[in-house]
Formats: sequence, C-alpha cells, structure tokens
Amino acid sequence: MRRVRLLLARHLWLQLILSVLAASALIMLLFPGRSAVSVVVRTAVTSVGAVVVVLVQRRKERRAAGGSADDVVELDAKLRKGEIPSAPEERRAMRGLVARRLHRMRHRVAALIGLAALFTTVTLLMVFTGTVRQAVGFAVLTVVFVGWNIHRGNVWHRRLRAMEAALSDGSGQDAGRPTPPARAL
Repeated sequence: MRRVRLLLARHLWLQLILSVLAASALIMLLFPGRSAVSVVVRTAVTSVGAVVVVLVQRRKERRAAGGSADDVVELDAKLRKGEIPSAPEERRAMRGLVARRLHRMRHRVAALIGLAALFTTVTLLMVFTGTVRQAVGFAVLTVVFVGWNIHRGNVWHRRLRAMEAALSDGSGQDAGRPTPPARAL
C-alpha cells in the first residue's frame, strides 16, 4: 500500500486518470444508458477545476517546504509515520509544510458541514425526483464519502498538531537525541 501511495503522490496525472475512471464508473452505475466515452469525457472536462486546485496546492506546499515535489512526498511519508526529522533543514521544511497544511485546514469543520449539507440535499432531491437506484446510490455515497472525509480530516488534523508540537518542542531535538517511536494514527 505504501508503494501505491508514493506512486500516486509523485504522479498527479495518475491520480487524475484513476479519479476520472472511478467517477465515470460511479456515474454509469447510477445513471445507466449513457455511453461510456461520453461519461468519461464529460467527467474529465468537469474535473479540470479540481486539477487546477490540486496543482496550486501542490505548488504552495512545495514553496512552504522549500524543496521539490519529491521532497514534499518524502516529508509527507514521514508525517504519515510520525517520524520527526532530525536534520535542521528537514525540520525547517517539515515545519513549513505542517504550518501550510494547518492553515489550509483552519475552516475544515465549516467545510465538512457544508459538504454534508450539499450531499444530503442532492440525496433528498434524488429521493423525490430520481429512481430508487439513484436514491439508494446517492444515500450510500453520502454516508460513505462524508464519513470518510470526517474521519480522514480528524486523523490528519491530529497528525499535524502532533508534529507541530514535536517540532516546536523547546528542547530542540537534534540528531544526538533518539526519535520517539511513531504512533499509529
């Protein structure tokens, strides 16, 4: 799983292709009768905004960490494991990355409430105007997607706060002191 995560983190184009294909499959499942090519093309075109947002965020994270995209991927892997960098330059880069991500997450509760309201509204509209298949599909999608976003948001927020606390520790943990064992988050 780690190799797949690193591969996807390094290659945004692969994430885009897999996301478009997964979204297209879901659309074809919920709205049968449309041609596969038209669904894939329409999904790819409507995903352009999301791609721009991801590219801008990646560039801002790279700038905050002061390195290349591969450096951000390596820092992200350390953040996932809970490894505290020992080299001063790596600590500075991690501090920048953590500060950037915490800044980006500052409105996560309001965003999750808005996301839940949006998905619930669409689900209710499907209940009243769509078929049973569409209503059930959107209900399942709403529960799974919103629940997953809430869970992952809480996990990442906890990881970022823990890393922020570890990096701002007044003891200035350096290479001579052992790194505490990583907590499973």
